[in-house]
Amino acid sequence: MIRHPRLVAFAMLLILLLAWEWAVQAFKFSPLVLPPPSVIGAALLRGLQTGYLWPHIAQTLLELGLGLALGVALGFAGGVLLGESAALRRVLMPYVVTSQVIPKLALVPLFIVWFGFGTVPTVVITALICFFPLLENTLTGIARVDAARLELFRMLGATRWQTLWRLKVPAGLPAILAGLRVAVVLALVGAVVGEFIGASKGLGALIIAAQGSMDTPLMFAVLLVITVIGLLMYEATLLLERQLLKPYSQTSD
Repeated sequence: MIRHPRLVAFAMLLILLLAWEWAVQAFKFSPLVLPPPSVIGAALLRGLQTGYLWPHIAQTLLELGLGLALGVALGFAGGVLLGESAALRRVLMPYVVTSQVIPKLALVPLFIVWFGFGTVPTVVITALICFFPLLENTLTGIARVDAARLELFRMLGATRWQTLWRLKVPAGLPAILAGLRVAVVLALVGAVVGEFIGASKGLGALIIAAQGSMDTPLMFAVLLVITVIGLLMYEATLLLERQLLKPYSQTSD
């Protein structure tokens, strides 16, 4: 059993970076094709120090936050409604699935026609990408309630609303939070993909601009920033999950 997994993970990352640096020098790869980590780090540091990256980071975080909030709200509300009504589920679920099987990148030009360039189409595409995992997990979580506990609530005369918020949602919280973790990751993907086509500012738009100017180190630097944002948001979701599930774990103990 690994006693210090984070230390091992850091050591593996360090070995990978050193091997990458050595391979670029040894095989004489062009920085245009594969820049070494030292060059990427210098490009990242330069972009942060000059302030060039910060407006793009702020724009992506804005779109990410708005899209995630909208997608999570719609996903949770939709999951509760569909979970509580079998008739509504049979009517609406095919349309929900249809909205997910359509390639999201193909929808960006259409959203640009509807909403124009800028923040709105990226927020919409982000919400559309991330709402389905939360809807599906919420629907699954509130449906998998222990039958004995459900019967107990019925015997005690609990209303449907009380049963939902005091039994079904707490019981389905692990599944709902698992959907939130997936939604957070997909939201970042949605924001960056939306910026590829419909934005002039943001990390996705910056990748396209760097590609046009053949600035490969900057492309890698932006990808590194996106990775760090994604990891931080995922860790924040794990922290939120631990806090929300702590009362239930203490009760079970």
